[in-house]
Amino acid sequence: MPKKFNQTLWLFIMGFLVMSCTPKEKTIDYPFTRTVNQIDNYFGTNVSDPYRWLEDLDSEEVLNWAHSQQDVTQEYLDKIPFTDKIEDLLKSKWDYERMGRPFHRKDRYFYYHNTGLQNHSILYYKDGIDGDAKVLLDPNSFSGDGSKSLSMVSVSKDGKSLAYGISQSGSDWDEYYVKDVVSGNHYDDHLKWIKFSKASWLPDGSGFYYGRYPELKGDEFETQNQNNKLYLHRLATSQSEDELVYEDPDNPDYGFSSWVTNDEKYQILGAWSGANDHTLLFYRDFGSNDKFLPIVNEWKGDFKLIHNVGREFYVFTRFESPNGRVMKFDLLNSDFSTWADVIPESGDILSGARIVNRNQILTTFKKDLIDEVKIFNLDGTFISDIQLPDMGSVGFSSQWDDTKIFYDFSSFLYPTSIFSLNLKNLQSKLYWGPNLPFHASNFTLKREFYESKDGTLIPMFIVHKSDLKLDGQNPTYLYGYGGFNGSVTPYFSVSRLTWLELGGVLALPAIRGGGEYGEDWHEAGMLDRKQNVFDDFIAAGEFLIETGYTSSEKLAIGGGSNGGLLVSACMLQRPNLFSVVDCSVPVTDMLRFHKFTIGWAWVPEYGSSEDEAQFQTLIEYSPVHNVKTDVDYPSIIISTGDHDDRVVPSHSYKLAAELQAKNGKGNPMLLRVHGKSGHGAGKPTNQVIREIAETWAFILNEMNETP
Repeated sequence: MPKKFNQTLWLFIMGFLVMSCTPKEKTIDYPFTRTVNQIDNYFGTNVSDPYRWLEDLDSEEVLNWAHSQQDVTQEYLDKIPFTDKIEDLLKSKWDYERMGRPFHRKDRYFYYHNTGLQNHSILYYKDGIDGDAKVLLDPNSFSGDGSKSLSMVSVSKDGKSLAYGISQSGSDWDEYYVKDVVSGNHYDDHLKWIKFSKASWLPDGSGFYYGRYPELKGDEFETQNQNNKLYLHRLATSQSEDELVYEDPDNPDYGFSSWVTNDEKYQILGAWSGANDHTLLFYRDFGSNDKFLPIVNEWKGDFKLIHNVGREFYVFTRFESPNGRVMKFDLLNSDFSTWADVIPESGDILSGARIVNRNQILTTFKKDLIDEVKIFNLDGTFISDIQLPDMGSVGFSSQWDDTKIFYDFSSFLYPTSIFSLNLKNLQSKLYWGPNLPFHASNFTLKREFYESKDGTLIPMFIVHKSDLKLDGQNPTYLYGYGGFNGSVTPYFSVSRLTWLELGGVLALPAIRGGGEYGEDWHEAGMLDRKQNVFDDFIAAGEFLIETGYTSSEKLAIGGGSNGGLLVSACMLQRPNLFSVVDCSVPVTDMLRFHKFTIGWAWVPEYGSSEDEAQFQTLIEYSPVHNVKTDVDYPSIIISTGDHDDRVVPSHSYKLAAELQAKNGKGNPMLLRVHGKSGHGAGKPTNQVIREIAETWAFILNEMNETP
């Protein structure tokens, strides 16, 4: 779509429409939000929490308040005259055939497919890779409005049975069902109270291990998710008959998983606690009821078992190797002092390792944000690099004994395509590519490096139309995350492509807190070092302005979840640097996040207000505690889901209430409450497209731009 920002007549006409239809004077009649005299004392410091009542998410008062907020927001958004135009553009771009990379169990292959605008992709299977495609599971049939989605899929080792999970309205809670692959008939199995788990089948397909929480007795949002237990479910039986495999009542924060090794000799028990990737590992002979024996029984790092040859186990870890390595050990002498490097730590970031072709290790490294693939022998001898189509990101599907595997490849300007890789001759071949009317030559992708406040060099992807002028007037969307070891990776996005075609610039910095440069990079943005993350992001905005991409008046920032914390904190710290804030499902109350659902698991990342030193750090940047009166904050739209049981909606509610009370006569401080939605996953396509269209329209409108 041609850029029309500089057409005087068009701007005059649209400017008139905008002034007559959109409240550019920002006179918004926000719903009344009462306050309470709630004062909490933290180590001698009194902290006011006037909107504590907004934490009672199931109360009629809070529900009515949230509905009123959404009405005000929708009224504002509906007055923007070009939202439908952006939605039509999004639909035209979105409407192309997509396919997921195939995976197999024995000779039966499974894959997802979407014709374009289907609300959810359909799961198909084939008998043999060249067999006829048959529908196995159509999530579009789960509900009329698309609010139920497929959240977990696990196929038995023989390819005969499918266990799958359904999520309602984007909730993290799953309900499991089981069906016969060939006949399509469902068994009577129906399992509940499952979160953050996966069905791990027994080798003979007679049942599977899974973790579940106790049945909720209290409020869905206020009850903490603790006391996870590991169960064995037998096929075609009631959940009440499930066998308790493992629990640890002395450690209610622990969660559990279990699986059987490929040679069917050992049962592995894994434990996690918190969102820091640290794990414990135990084992016993498969089929026995003996006590599990320790492999790793200290919370000291991440350990991912990838294969075993008899008693010799291979593991991927970042323990004492922040860039990652592959090690091996003997199961009967698993003291860490006996472990040996197979693929030692190097200057590049080892992000994944798996066994293929029975005796080879397929690895993915990140080098300045770009994926590289290398193959080694089991003894660590380097075999070869795998040539990828471009600079981008790769994902694999494989079994340990496969000689031919599939991978998908994607980049900002390279639509996701699927390749087969022959491990005998190491040749890749395009298996499936999308038919998408898209010309990468119309756009430019750069990888720039800029200095943060403390002098640290931060890499950033910048994408824009090739004919862009560096005149400081380009609408720019700066997106970030910066936490939990998550990495900025190049991938193709129709939403972002639409922003580019509207004439916008897209910028994605790899700020600290992520995993782009290993565990050291992650830890540099954790706990009392969290301010580094905000400084890195703010410096990205300054760089974009200094180099002529944009100006403060044309700079929008966006992020979700931990990224919502990022953009709200940066907005409060540097309000004059940004024009618009897209703040999605944010964590904003840093003193109370650990009290709800799974929030306790984030304490290793953020710290806790129950620790005096950590409280002092948290109160300095906690968004709901740092909103000031009479500050000209940028326009903001805060989005949450009414069923978000991960980052509960009260985070968004309290931030919106603070901003509206203290800045209600300035730029719009809008709260958007998505109905039948959770933390973001599982939304139907039509809802996603409309939400994105409204977001892009809001950003452009607040910048006084017209597409």
